[in-house]
Amino acid sequence: MFYLSLIEHTLRLPPHLLNLPLDEAIKIELEALFLDKVIANLGLCISVYDIRSIKGGFIYPGDGASTYTVEFRLIVFRPFVGEIIVAKLKESDANGLRLSLGFFDDIYIPVHLLPIPSRFESDPNNRNQGRWIWDFGEAEEAQSEEPRFVIDGMDQIKFRVHSVIYPSIPLEQPENSKPFAPMVITGSIDYDGLGPVSWWEEAEMVQEES
Repeated sequence: MFYLSLIEHTLRLPPHLLNLPLDEAIKIELEALFLDKVIANLGLCISVYDIRSIKGGFIYPGDGASTYTVEFRLIVFRPFVGEIIVAKLKESDANGLRLSLGFFDDIYIPVHLLPIPSRFESDPNNRNQGRWIWDFGEAEEAQSEEPRFVIDGMDQIKFRVHSVIYPSIPLEQPENSKPFAPMVITGSIDYDGLGPVSWWEEAEMVQEES
């Protein structure tokens, strides 16, 4: 989920940072440039891990800043397909679920990757929101008093990474559309052990009692 990536970058060090030790000044500038940014096919930049080398220090005519070529390592968030991750529910609507890791919110579980059969119950106060319910047992034969498993955001949700994409920046953003997301994770919870962690804790308790 987290990786160290080696990067070489040429940066302009603003004059107001030149009174600091060079390593410290360059780290401040690198953090301003990269932290919380997504680099396509690399991932979300979390932290500057270390600086491996600093070269240059050229000052171009008419510019009060110095320019350096820096080799450094970044900690990046880049989950792999098939990885199991635990997140919290952020939104639930008729299109599926949206999950959050706290530092990253663009995780989506579409309807076809929810447990089967699942159904959506709208919120009477907000028809765009609601909750998903897994009607366990109805996939086989209808039985009375089959348990219902609700996804209500009360506990953490374990999901499997289905895909990670880096959409191209749109030339025009349609009105009322969602904010552009430079990295989108699609997940699934349609397998044993996935979904709200309480589902499987309850199942284990039932097995132990029987």
